[in-house]
Amino acid sequence: MFILPLVAGLAAPALAKHVARSAASLPAVNTTAGYVRGAGSEYRDGVTVYKGIPFASPPTGSLRWKAPVAAEPWNDVLNATTFGAACAQPPGQAGIFSSTISSSEDCLYLNVWTPTYNETNVSSKNLPVFVWIYGGRFEAGSGDVATYDGTGLASKDIIVVTLNYRVGPFGFLAHPELTQESGHNASGNYGLMDQQFALKWVQENIVNFGGNPNQVTVGGQSAGSASALDMMWSPLSRDLINGVISESGARGPHDPVTGSAATSWRTKAAAEAEGVDFVKNSLNVSSIAEARNVTTDTVLDFINESDTIFEGTQFANASSSFMEPPLWRPVIDGYVLAHTYSEALRLNDHADVPILTGNNKDESGASPSTDYNATTYKTLYSGVFGGNFSSQFFELYPGANETEASENSNEFFRDLSRVGTWRWSVDWAAGGAKSNVYTYYFTTAPAEDRDQGAYHGSELWYTFNNIPYAEYSNVTWTAHDYEVERVMSQYWANFIKTGDPNGGNLTHFPPSTSAEKQTMWLGDSWGSGYVSKSEERVKFIESWFSTLQEW
Repeated sequence: MFILPLVAGLAAPALAKHVARSAASLPAVNTTAGYVRGAGSEYRDGVTVYKGIPFASPPTGSLRWKAPVAAEPWNDVLNATTFGAACAQPPGQAGIFSSTISSSEDCLYLNVWTPTYNETNVSSKNLPVFVWIYGGRFEAGSGDVATYDGTGLASKDIIVVTLNYRVGPFGFLAHPELTQESGHNASGNYGLMDQQFALKWVQENIVNFGGNPNQVTVGGQSAGSASALDMMWSPLSRDLINGVISESGARGPHDPVTGSAATSWRTKAAAEAEGVDFVKNSLNVSSIAEARNVTTDTVLDFINESDTIFEGTQFANASSSFMEPPLWRPVIDGYVLAHTYSEALRLNDHADVPILTGNNKDESGASPSTDYNATTYKTLYSGVFGGNFSSQFFELYPGANETEASENSNEFFRDLSRVGTWRWSVDWAAGGAKSNVYTYYFTTAPAEDRDQGAYHGSELWYTFNNIPYAEYSNVTWTAHDYEVERVMSQYWANFIKTGDPNGGNLTHFPPSTSAEKQTMWLGDSWGSGYVSKSEERVKFIESWFSTLQEW
């Protein structure tokens, strides 16, 4: 369910139909490490991009598995016109997380898109800032992916920042030796600390690019969505942000998809035990000092490991629907993350900032290609629910024939995503948070592969306002696609600017509340709609959640 379609990343966009403004004609911008000079965007006039700015020192050698430290200053003006390397990952990773460049452990670079200014007093612009964290199951991804290009949003007077962070064992190895040497009795969250270090860089530098450090929205999709939420949970970064956009995002703690997705977490004890096993039996060394000398390629052999949290549960035989989470993922270490997500909600121990979060129609168990016969359907869901819940499930989601079974499997998972995210918003308010949560359900299948439906990540074409220059020879974007892009990107831009997606002539986007079991439907229709067609289904899912552990 989280395996992404190969087509989603596609190749680099077609060449722009204008001549980009050269770097030499643009003024240099001062940062804490030195001056940088960007160039005009390849895709639209009026936007400048600064690529490959080091925001930390290379986490190599003795700095492997350590918190990021400041980049070494430079004297000459940095020609910021080429993306830095992606963080170490296997080549050719599929999906929207594909990078067009090579990967390396020397990877802590970020990129900034701004409107092109004609005046010199740029620091007075005070524009809102959108910091984007890529997805990829914490195993892959890069800030240079064309889908995340910041040109479209920068054209709406927003400063866009994309960043690289360590993935796989480079970013999420916990180990008792690392815990001891850390000075914080913690290890395993280096990827999150990279993200936090980039947010600190934004606080210190973004005003010189025309940005407002007091209006920073952090966003992401999939593992990036989990990361954006982690920036809100963490005591180390909660004061650095003013809003969160979590795409394919927040689900209730009892929702098993929370455990299945990158939003899952590990305890410190479990993560350290996994780290000890990894160093001894995978890397075949006896200490962290020796592990720091193991080649990058050797470590990469173990980047795509999965955990086994569903072993021995009713979800073990439903892997197509409830996938095991990545092994290398965040750790509740008491330092970067102080509490489990459910504890943080109950304690209101997190940033109280506006949240925009939701799901796509054809992800997390639902797909246009779902194909069950009656026997398979009954066997699968009898195992998932068992006992009394099983009989209730088949009453509410019958599957007497192939058509009914396939349609109602999708109906269940679509209900689950809408109810799960709505429940999260209710728990947010119940814990004492005052800021609004805006939940959505995205329904448009993009032109580049309609047969996949509104798949995992399909909304990104529209929210980044990118399809005007995503002109591929085998893709014909329709008037409907352009209208969806116009509306979606404006909702996102409004939220980044004000913490509220509403504004202009857009259909009203209400915040989620416990009183109204509604979510905002976006894409093929616009407006507040049901989280399930029937109240009985909502009650069934909530009742089932109450019997499950917190993931």
